[in-house]
Amino acid sequence: MTDVLASRSFRGPAAGDAIEAVHNDLDSLWLDVPFVSDMDKMTFTTAVIESASNIVQHAQPAGDRGVELGVETTVQQAMLQARVSAYHAKPPFGPMEPATPGEEAESGRGLALIEALVTTVTFERQDGTNTWVLSRTSSQDA
Repeated sequence: MTDVLASRSFRGPAAGDAIEAVHNDLDSLWLDVPFVSDMDKMTFTTAVIESASNIVQHAQPAGDRGVELGVETTVQQAMLQARVSAYHAKPPFGPMEPATPGEEAESGRGLALIEALVTTVTFERQDGTNTWVLSRTSSQDA
């Protein structure tokens, strides 16, 4: 079954208050899908917020327009998915691989955390938009 059972969408300036708005959207989303386990809710929320925070903190505008954050979240029977986008942004700098905890690298730790919390992370770049697609297979079915 691949029907979307609930969804939320946010788009706005990549600023601190955007993180609160995304968090509120996720809190609201979970009310619509009570069958999602608390562990799935917590880990997925953490991954989405970390991704959105990385955009707010690190994304650089590609031109005169400011970077916008977009988060589209969907819940299917056995899958949680979020498309976290940086609109009007330069491509990310540096490697797209996560740093391991023992390394002294200042960047990449957020990606390592995100990858530990979800089943898959993919990256897409199209028309000045960087998008990270986070998917987590739900640990319990309804």
